Amino acid sequence: MLTEDELAYFKNELEEMKKQIESNLDSTSFEMNSLRDNEPKDEGDHATMQRRQTIGNSILLKQSEKLEAIERSLKRIENDTYGICEACEEEINIERLKVKVFADYCISCREAIEKENS
Repeated sequence: MLTEDELAYFKNELEEMKKQIESNLDSTSFEMNSLRDNEPKDEGDHATMQRRQTIGNSILLKQSEKLEAIERSLKRIENDTYGICEACEEEINIERLKVKVFADYCISCREAIEKENS
């Protein structure tokens, strides 16, 4: 079980990551809106704008998914279930949490899930 100090550390890490991602989402959304306001002058401009929009959409999707994982972890801290694997309900190794503070699964369960999905 994680100590109060460890939980405080992870909560702080998660909150800092959340702020950074929210900032990234805001700036990416602003950039995407700016692209929509530009009028392409030729086919090259149009292709460049489409490519940037595709990349921007991909960034928004990945960042949104990461934000959701962070918010789930923050709720688990509130519910005293942070650091518990969602599959086997065993404790997630603290070293794994230090690498991926919003981990939902222990390494064994994550590997099993990845094998199933491949």
